[in-house]
Amino acid sequence: MKIFKSHFWYNKRQRNGIFFLILLIVVLQLVYVFVDFSSDYIIDTSTKELKQFQAKIDSLKKIEIEKRKPRLYPFNPNFITDFKGYQLGMSVEEIDRLHNFRKQNKYVNSIEEFQEITKVNDSLLAKISPYFKFPDWVVKKNRRNKEFKKGNQGIIKEKELENKEIWISTNDINKATQKDLETIQGVGEVISKRMLKYRNKLQGFSFESQLYEVWNLEKETAQRILKTFRIIKKPKIKKVNVNTASFKELLKNPYIDYELCKKIFDYRDEVAELQDISELRNIKDFPLDKYNRIILYLEAK
Repeated sequence: MKIFKSHFWYNKRQRNGIFFLILLIVVLQLVYVFVDFSSDYIIDTSTKELKQFQAKIDSLKKIEIEKRKPRLYPFNPNFITDFKGYQLGMSVEEIDRLHNFRKQNKYVNSIEEFQEITKVNDSLLAKISPYFKFPDWVVKKNRRNKEFKKGNQGIIKEKELENKEIWISTNDINKATQKDLETIQGVGEVISKRMLKYRNKLQGFSFESQLYEVWNLEKETAQRILKTFRIIKKPKIKKVNVNTASFKELLKNPYIDYELCKKIFDYRDEVAELQDISELRNIKDFPLDKYNRIILYLEAK
């Protein structure tokens, strides 16, 4: 009887525990269904800290992506396998052309020859060719061939210029056209345009030596030009009265810079008026070597 009561009491406690557990589950489900857990709080993602944090994450992602990319190392293009060619971006036909060429016991010995055999496009060639590694003896041979070819082309071009009949419209350097100037060896489109621009700035060459003032014109080229062209008729230059000219007008003189212009104005204020243009020589530190060129554009009235 005592044992029976004890067992009954244990079963009752067990039933109560199960009932309590079921009740708890029901209550939690009701809370989940009917209670709103959402929040009106909005996280501001535009803050400086979050942007910096996101930038760091993006930067790390980029680094990781770059790490996962297959890297190219110098290789001999003669030994490109099917898989290697696929990695490089070559088509099946381009790879097959290379393999068929190699089956003839022949080797590709230059970037140009590789493109000629495989027919790869220029963009792909530009991408992969920096990684080509040919044997040293091949590199030296290609270098010698290029130097030899370059030397021969120079000789041929010089002979062509000697034998070619050249027609120019005038021998006057102040009337020569761009085409006339480009007939001289060493004078191309850039130099000829620069010469004409400087000639306009000077209002025409008054001295043949002014040709040497053209920027980046080599002395040897200038000498060749003066063998064909010379000053036949000097230009008519519009002169400025040094006594009435403004600061800006004096600065237009191609041989007067800001410092010299200031000295001329100071001297003009000191003497009130220049009686003769030669008085410019009296100015302290006046560039006497440019005197003949400066007075081409000035007069004293």
